[in-house]
Amino acid sequence: MANLVVALDYPDKSGALAMAKMLKGADVWLKVGLELFTAAGPEIISELKDMGFKVFLDMKFFDIPNTVQGAVRSSVRHGVDMVNIHLMGGERMARAAVEGLAEGSVDSGVSPVLLGVTVLTSMAQEDLPEGMTTTLEETVLSLASSGKDWGIHGVVCSGFEVETIKKSCGNDFICLTPGIRPVSLGDDQRRTMTPAQAVKAGSDYLVVGRPVTGADSPLHAAQEILEAMKI
Repeated sequence: MANLVVALDYPDKSGALAMAKMLKGADVWLKVGLELFTAAGPEIISELKDMGFKVFLDMKFFDIPNTVQGAVRSSVRHGVDMVNIHLMGGERMARAAVEGLAEGSVDSGVSPVLLGVTVLTSMAQEDLPEGMTTTLEETVLSLASSGKDWGIHGVVCSGFEVETIKKSCGNDFICLTPGIRPVSLGDDQRRTMTPAQAVKAGSDYLVVGRPVTGADSPLHAAQEILEAMKI
């Protein structure tokens, strides 16, 4: 069965921890992104882990290979269960990330999932740089296939690309899908799917933010989505 990941998109630690407390009892992962990590620091990871949650550190590392290697290594040492990089960084950067994952695992005793970002789900075809000769779908598949060759465990992609990626890279190649929406919210996500659609497409992890964290009862909202994922 697919896993539900709730995005803690908060500007401070207190808001994130308050939401985590409300989600106690739900079988969900929690995602720490750029805003929260920058505000709260790595301590937020250990505090969420102490509450019993698995943590996805969504930093989308994209830098020179040595820097990314060190960032992934440090992430693993902080106890994350999943971390990601940008596959646009190329082979040397991706392989450095894999090496950093292994180095961090020696210290932590745990080997997290390492994912590669293909094309952000906030982007559509017209958002790609001028001069690109491939379609958005072709770009996503090319990056996913390359990522597998470079040692990445899976990719971050929209639900619309999952089936093609699985056919090309194998069913064991992980697909994490952001932009999951029980209903359309008219927000900044462009390539969205409902929970049932994403699971049917083959997504292994579904990331949901505001439909849960903005609900009157976040726990109830998360449980409803978990039920919708049982197809």
